[in-house]
Amino acid sequence: MRMTPRSTGSKATRAVDARRAAGVIDLYERGHIDLNDALARISGVDESDASVALPIDKRRINELLRELDDLVGLDEVKRMVREIFALVYVQRLRREHRLKADPTVLHMIFYGNPGTGKTTVARILARMFHECGLLEKGHLVEVERADLVGEYIGHTAQKTREQIQKALGGVLFIDEAYSLARGGEKDFGREAIDCLVKAMEDHKHELIVILAGYEREMRWFLSTNPGLPSRFPIQIRFPDYDVDQLVQIAKKTLAERDYRMTAEAEWALRSLLQRAVGEARLEPFSNARFVRNLVERAIRRQAVRLYDEPRPKRDALMLIEARDWQGDGGQ
Repeated sequence: MRMTPRSTGSKATRAVDARRAAGVIDLYERGHIDLNDALARISGVDESDASVALPIDKRRINELLRELDDLVGLDEVKRMVREIFALVYVQRLRREHRLKADPTVLHMIFYGNPGTGKTTVARILARMFHECGLLEKGHLVEVERADLVGEYIGHTAQKTREQIQKALGGVLFIDEAYSLARGGEKDFGREAIDCLVKAMEDHKHELIVILAGYEREMRWFLSTNPGLPSRFPIQIRFPDYDVDQLVQIAKKTLAERDYRMTAEAEWALRSLLQRAVGEARLEPFSNARFVRNLVERAIRRQAVRLYDEPRPKRDALMLIEARDWQGDGGQ
């Protein structure tokens, strides 16, 4: 049986109905709801009606939470994410029992230096919100100033609306969001902010916005627009990784690619990271990104080292030695 959305109303309304229908059909095909519930949902029955409320698949949510737990460190971030999804789940149960359940505003701000896992966590959140039925697609659209701000009058609104349209049904992740306010009152970045705020209201059931960046700069950014702080009630800090965690990230990155380190290589890496973390007080440190770059260079150096050997054995192909880290130290 073919399921189609209602065709009445404005073009914008029909577009929303079509996106909603696509999300319902996806849930039906994955076995999350039965045919009657899907037809009732698409026919426009009030979604607050418990008889057609889409069930939350706790098994899938728990799978995604395990994926989150596999990330190194981020203990406070993980606690906050569990808090958010416990609230979403309990609010759904309260609606089913005809109890008051205030709508939850889920726009967020991520504070943290580069390479602290902000984008990775945002992707997991988008998929979890999809599993909860809050987002129809659960995808992530990652943008920065250049993707939103135009070069002439009217261009910024057009570019910003295009990115918002791409993100509908998912999460719009704006990295270094404070750069939108850096140009002063006449800068086009202000227009992008105004367009974004309007979209958050117009599409409040179709879009979650996450702003990310350095904490000091992001707090300054929020102070430039009195209406912004209240629109982003969830604020999460992503701390820098310590040396032990960075070594753990290196091991995990190598293991995912079928490599491992000798004991001497691990000590050499630890020494290198201690020096880099110490120098981070003088300049920004890119955390896991720095480690991934180190791993890439070590793998290339290992390849050069093995190139002239006749038929290296399996263990040799997997092993990163201390000399493969030599020459590193910059970000």
